[in-house]
Amino acid sequence: MTKYIMKAAVLNEFGSVEKFEILDVPTPKPGSDEVLVKVLATSVNPLDFQVRRGDYKNELQLPVITGHDVSGVITDIGAGVKNFKIGDEVYYTPEIFNGHGSYAEYHVAKESIIGIKPKNVSHLEAATFPLAAGTAWEMLYTRAQLKINQTVLIHGGAGGVGIPTIQIAKAMGATVYTTARTVHHNFLKGLGADHTIDYEKVNYIDAVLDLTDNKGVDVVIDTIGGNTLSDSGKVLSQMGQVVTLVDIEQPQNLIHAWGKNATYHFVFTRQSRNKLDELTKLIEAGKLKPVLNKVFPLSEIGKAHSLLEFRDSDEDFYGKIGVEIGN
Repeated sequence: MTKYIMKAAVLNEFGSVEKFEILDVPTPKPGSDEVLVKVLATSVNPLDFQVRRGDYKNELQLPVITGHDVSGVITDIGAGVKNFKIGDEVYYTPEIFNGHGSYAEYHVAKESIIGIKPKNVSHLEAATFPLAAGTAWEMLYTRAQLKINQTVLIHGGAGGVGIPTIQIAKAMGATVYTTARTVHHNFLKGLGADHTIDYEKVNYIDAVLDLTDNKGVDVVIDTIGGNTLSDSGKVLSQMGQVVTLVDIEQPQNLIHAWGKNATYHFVFTRQSRNKLDELTKLIEAGKLKPVLNKVFPLSEIGKAHSLLEFRDSDEDFYGKIGVEIGN
């Protein structure tokens, strides 16, 4: 039964993790074409701590409830909802910068952006997928249109987006190269990476060119930023593509990409049921697996942020951080 008051992690001001307050707030009500979801789990993404510290303060109005993954159960539906019913288990990414997020006991969403939760994973596991794997799908399938037997270099393979990107690229039939610290190499090979490169020990540009007989790769996926946009042109094959999800902080010289007739894609992920349905097929087929390595209660959301943002007490942490909301 839906409660009239719910617990939520609220930001009344942007800044450090101490700015989160666990408060009682009114439970939202679904409008036309919307559903009310009892949130059982969410997860933490870099976007979450970027929002918390104020990187996007011009896009949001305080006080705000952030959070960008939901897995839960529909408890109420608004007028016009056609594809879902009360009791359905669903997962999705809330609309970014539009309304409240997932760090709360309940969340309202348009039915057009939610999908039925995969049957073979828990709510905590399902909550690791919508934003990270949804972004990976958009980069590889929608933008790069990756084809079987193509080659792809994934920067930051052990990160929250890198992990599903490796798995999806492999499921699409690509040869996968990825950069990561040596401590994570065996794990990433287990996910499907064909070649792992320790960017701290070797020059990844030289390594990729050596591994490809100087041909370069067809697609580069950038999850880390920095000089990646300019340097990636050096490892591209002719007519290659670079896909990035990272903001550009300063101008970069793309002369190497120009010489390769490269295409660049800039991705700010969009929400859609079709994308979630495709992810569900991969998850239920065992081709896309959750990597949930730490779980916090909502009351410790600040600790969850600290672990992802600063690697507090665990320098070698990888995978996703789950947040348990209800039961």
